[in-house]
Amino acid sequence: MGVGISMSGLASAVANAGGIGVISTVGLGAMRPVSGKNYPEANTQMLKEEIQNARKLSKGIIGLNIMVALSNFDDMLKTAFEENIDIIFMGAGLALKLPESITNEYLQKAKTKIGMIVSSARATKLLIQHWAEKFSRVPDVIVVEGPKAGGHLGFKPEQIDDPNFALEKLVPEIKAEIIPLEEKYNQKIALVAGGGVYTGADIKKIMDLGADGVQMGTRFVATHECDADIAFKESYISCKKEDIGIIKSPVGLPGRAIINQFLTDVSNGVKKPFTCPWKCLKTCDFRTAPYCIAQALLNSQKGKLADGFAFAGANAWMVDKIVSVQELVDQLQAEYAECFA
Repeated sequence: MGVGISMSGLASAVANAGGIGVISTVGLGAMRPVSGKNYPEANTQMLKEEIQNARKLSKGIIGLNIMVALSNFDDMLKTAFEENIDIIFMGAGLALKLPESITNEYLQKAKTKIGMIVSSARATKLLIQHWAEKFSRVPDVIVVEGPKAGGHLGFKPEQIDDPNFALEKLVPEIKAEIIPLEEKYNQKIALVAGGGVYTGADIKKIMDLGADGVQMGTRFVATHECDADIAFKESYISCKKEDIGIIKSPVGLPGRAIINQFLTDVSNGVKKPFTCPWKCLKTCDFRTAPYCIAQALLNSQKGKLADGFAFAGANAWMVDKIVSVQELVDQLQAEYAECFA
């Protein structure tokens, strides 16, 4: 939900509706550069402001999504703890190292919950055991993102449509890894599943497979409170199923997006000139990249889709109108309840 798709506006609305509202930390400094500061400093300043603004707008649970692949991952993580965020979700890489300032003793005292985003049972076991042994703290939440998710995907291209990697298969596998580790470390580890979850019936199905909750992104883009420009939201409403495809991102991962002229140009070999103000992602080689993905996503967030594109989940074509967050949550709860009728 970055760059700038889920900020304090959407996160606070979701929190007020009873969910965990998550702010994306990627590219915040580019949203509104802070005078006299460089991009990493602007990112930190903007993150503090967004957390504080979300706190003013909601008394609910506010979380942060921090990509491990960010060049300023350490600064983002330290800022999150300093601001006493309720929960941190770490993804786009395995969080095996932490800043030196975040000691084991600090982690033990911190009230902030820890969430890890994974795409396999193997990564789940590795992360839980690593954190227990190295940091003396077990993650509170494991989030499995399946191959129907929007944005960058933690799968090889050939795995995306392979039934063996479907979310419905991953959830039971990961649950089976978590249960003995909960017993070993005497701690509840919640399992949250996302990627293609669209209706209340989908939520029921996934939870019946062992998930304790779900993560949803695509549905919440088409809400009044989403922080993206109206043109970005309308791109979801106007797209067709065949418009949603898999792209090769400049950062070396496949991603799911709404295919537009910008992406068509890129796939045809057209380079989009750019200058790199700072290397925001560890895995990006700006010298060979056909375009700056951070700038393209920022452009689309601002409604300039001719100069960018919208990431979207596999079911984005099903979105047909913009509603409030509360309306959406009420609808999902009603659909979920119907499963028991």
